[in-house]
Amino acid sequence: MATETKNQTGRLVSALKKAYPDAYCSLDHRSPYELLMATILSAQCTDERVNMVTPALFKKYPGPAAMAAAPLPELERLVHSTGFYKNKALSLKEASREITEKFNGQVPRTMDELLTLRGVARKTANVVLGSAYGIAAGVVVDTHVKRLAFRLGLSKHTDPGKIEQDLMKALPKEEWIWFAHALVLHGRAVCDARKPLCEKCPVEKLCPRKGVK
Repeated sequence: MATETKNQTGRLVSALKKAYPDAYCSLDHRSPYELLMATILSAQCTDERVNMVTPALFKKYPGPAAMAAAPLPELERLVHSTGFYKNKALSLKEASREITEKFNGQVPRTMDELLTLRGVARKTANVVLGSAYGIAAGVVVDTHVKRLAFRLGLSKHTDPGKIEQDLMKALPKEEWIWFAHALVLHGRAVCDARKPLCEKCPVEKLCPRKGVK
């Protein structure tokens, strides 16, 4: 990466750090297991909605063994409002069974192992590794990160895997976990998909697509 590009990225990180110094995962959880289940439910659903659903879900099925034994129709009922509820309910049940049977009831701490679980792709695995274990295995790329990575000139790709690779190259590894959370917060509060609030943006001067949707 050219020196000027590195300097530009450094300035971007510094500006976002001032605006979102304590950026963190907005999915409510008390354990790696709860975070994994919540992240599976968050696919094409808001974190706010997931946080409304998970208290009752975890109260009734508090761990992987209980979730694995849960009747599928009951899981479908509990997660119905998150959308795609049949597939999500099956993923919760099967991933919990795999954790119970293959990993002694503990959520794995490696990318390769997490990816063997039903309903888990790189985004979900990165969320769990980063926010539950503090392991920077990659960069979470959700809809906000995908949009902002393009707007901020950090990637020209549309494929999440290629965007992640670009971000991993552009950012210091120690910023990978925080940066994704910061972009999510920035995307929600300022850099909206339809109407970005450029006049309120803390990185306005560094944005190559200022005013462009």
